[in-house]
Amino acid sequence: MTTIVWFRRDLRLADNPALRHAAAHGPVVAAFIVDETDPRPPGGASRWWLHHSLAALERSLGAMVYLSGDPLTELCKLVGETGADAVFWNRCYEPHAIKRDKAIKAALADAGIAARSFNAGLLAEPWELATGAGEPYKVFTPFWRALSARGYEKPLGRARPGGAAPAGIGTRLDALDLLPSGPNWAAGWNRIWTPGEAGAAARLDRFVADGLAGYATLRDRPDLAHVSRLSPHLHFGEISPRQVFARVDWAAGEDAALSPDVEKFRSEIGWREFSHHLLYHYSDLPAANWKDTFDAFPWRESAADLAAWQRGMTGYPLVDAGMRELWRTGTMHNRARMVAASFLTKHLRIDWRHGQAWFWDTLVDADLANNAAGWQWVAGSGADAAPYFRIFNPTTQARRFDPDGAYIRRWCPELATLPDADIHAPFEADNGMLAQAGIRLGETYPEPIVDHGEARAAALAAYGTIGAGRG
Repeated sequence: MTTIVWFRRDLRLADNPALRHAAAHGPVVAAFIVDETDPRPPGGASRWWLHHSLAALERSLGAMVYLSGDPLTELCKLVGETGADAVFWNRCYEPHAIKRDKAIKAALADAGIAARSFNAGLLAEPWELATGAGEPYKVFTPFWRALSARGYEKPLGRARPGGAAPAGIGTRLDALDLLPSGPNWAAGWNRIWTPGEAGAAARLDRFVADGLAGYATLRDRPDLAHVSRLSPHLHFGEISPRQVFARVDWAAGEDAALSPDVEKFRSEIGWREFSHHLLYHYSDLPAANWKDTFDAFPWRESAADLAAWQRGMTGYPLVDAGMRELWRTGTMHNRARMVAASFLTKHLRIDWRHGQAWFWDTLVDADLANNAAGWQWVAGSGADAAPYFRIFNPTTQARRFDPDGAYIRRWCPELATLPDADIHAPFEADNGMLAQAGIRLGETYPEPIVDHGEARAAALAAYGTIGAGRG
C-alpha cells in the first residue's frame, strides 16, 4: 500500500503520527503543496523559513515532491501518478485549512482513496476542552488548568519511511520561489537561525542548558538570553509541543529547583494552545474584534505614524529597538513585542489589524492563531484581554526590563554612547549630554512622535466611548 504523506506544518520525522502510520503500511511518497487558494498566504519571513525547513526535511527523507496550486487538484493528480492507495496528513486548525481538508477528505473517499488525519501540533484538540457548561474557554487560567489536568501523550519515535518520489513528478524546491531576491533582506539570517528538525532539537537543548534556569523571572529581560526562541520551530512543526514538554519535564525531574521555571515555560506553550482554541471556535478572530463593542472604537488613520512604528523610528528607544530587531532578525523579544504592540494600539491608536499584518509579513514565527489572539489581547478587544487602562509606558518598561540599556544599544546604535541614566529616554536628557553623545534629536535619532502623557489621556478617552463587550 503506497501512501502519500502531505506535509504542511509538521516538517519533522519524530513524533509525526501521519508519517509513522503511513510508514507502517508500506512505501511513502512525501509531498508538500504551496496552497495557492489560501486567502492568507505566508508572509516573506515565513516563506524564508519554510524554504530552509523543507530543504532540511528533504535531506532527512531523501526525496520530496513539491507542488503548487489547489491542493485538491494536486493531490488527486499525484494519486494518479503514483498509484497511491491513501493520503495521510496532520491537522491544521485555521478556518481555511479546516474547510479545505474536509473537502479533500470527502473527494478522496468518493474516489476510493483512504484519507486519514492526525493531531501532531497541539497537546489537545480544540474541541476536546470545554467549560462545565460545554462552551469554549474564553479565559486562559481555567483553560490552562483543564489542559494541565488532562496531561499529554508520550511523543512518538522517529519514523523511518521507505519509498521515494517518482522521477519526473512535481518541481524543485527552488522553483517554489520562497526566498527573497532583489534585495535579499534576509541576508545573514542563516547565522541567526537553523530551520529544520535538527535545528529545533539543538535549540531546545541550548535552552534547557542555558536559559531554563531563572526563566520565570528573567524571560522579561530582552537584554538576556532566557527565552527559548522555539516559536518558529513549533509553528512549522519541526518539533512538537509533546516533545518540548517531555524534555523540560525531564529537566525538572533531574533538578527540582527548575520546577517554577518549567511551570512558567509550560504555561507559555499553554498560551499557544489557548490561541488555537480561540481561533478554532471563533474563526473570524484575525479579522474582527472578538469583543464587538470595539467595532465602535475611534481608531486613527496615520500612514506616517504607522511607517515610523514599522521602521523603529518612534523616538521611544525600547519600541524602536524591538521593531528594528524584528526587521533585522525576523523575531522580537516577547516583552518588546508587548510594548511595541501597546504603543501602536494605545499611544498611536492605530487599528491592531495593521500591526497584525506587519507581524504576519516580518515574523519568522508568524502564526495566524497566535498573531490574532496576541494583537487582540494587547488592544483590549480579545479574549482574556489586557484591561484597557493598562497602557505600557515605554520608558518605564525600558528602565525596568533593560536596566543597563544593553538591548537598546544593540538595536539603536546611534544611542550607544548615552549613559545608562539617559538611554531609555534621550528626549529627557539635557542638551549637553546629547551633544557629548553626538546625538541631535530630530536628525540622528527622532524626537518622540507622541507625548506619552497626552497619548495615554487620549487613549483612555477613546476607550471611554465604548462599553463592555463579549467576554
